[in-house]
Amino acid sequence: MAIRVGYQGNHGTFSEIAVMEYFRGREYEPVGCTGFTEIMNDCDAGRLDYAVLPVENTTTGIIARTYDLFRSHAVHAVGEIVVPIREDLIVLPGTKLDAVRKVYSHPEALSQCQRFFAEHPAIQPIAYQDTAASVALVRDSGDPSVAALASARAAEYYGMESLLRNVQDSDTNMTRFLCVTAHEERHPEADKISMMLILKHEPGALYDALGALAAEHINVMKLESRPIVGHPFQYLFYIDFTGNTEDPAVASAMRTLSGRCTEARVLGCYKAAVRVM
Repeated sequence: MAIRVGYQGNHGTFSEIAVMEYFRGREYEPVGCTGFTEIMNDCDAGRLDYAVLPVENTTTGIIARTYDLFRSHAVHAVGEIVVPIREDLIVLPGTKLDAVRKVYSHPEALSQCQRFFAEHPAIQPIAYQDTAASVALVRDSGDPSVAALASARAAEYYGMESLLRNVQDSDTNMTRFLCVTAHEERHPEADKISMMLILKHEPGALYDALGALAAEHINVMKLESRPIVGHPFQYLFYIDFTGNTEDPAVASAMRTLSGRCTEARVLGCYKAAVRVM
């Protein structure tokens, strides 16, 4: 029986591409969802076996809407994949650039292509639900004055034309996706740990917490703060560091770390993605 894997958007989104790459060689049923909350709810309820969610982009940073859902959902990160993001300007076949006046795409995609809009001030960026849906919108409009920013796969799927290739600001534009599930599992070669921390409200709390990892020579790969809803100007931290929870030194450091926090939750222990452009 094929596993059910959820992702945000329609055919041709970068999330779908991430699913295809992560589950390559396995039998699965892709399930497009309208938003991250729906995906997390369906994981919690067992309607999805896995989901693949974007959490970080090399141009625009963390995708906060995804991270904020981890606190309210009992899901576990079991893997990650990094996908190069190549945004094409997609139009009705035969459209010329000087005809384009509006470009639709997901807000993240628009923010990753600011140079294009600076160079074409007559073109208005318009946020839409996702990249692939933007291509479908342009196709259905029949209007040569509208375009979309999306993947070449989306252009091919919807029978559209990539008028300009790779208009994203950075040639190293990549998005990191986490694979999550409601049940615990660990890759036998897991070498990366993600946690959520709420620190004690006292001087040196962050220093002391990170010191637990430094004492065991554990490399911190990422540290991000996010507001705690309902507690104005108080923050929690998301942290990624190297290691495996089965390693005695790592386990000892995590016990010390947890003791220096008011709340500490392991979001996942998984195999780090190989970053290939």
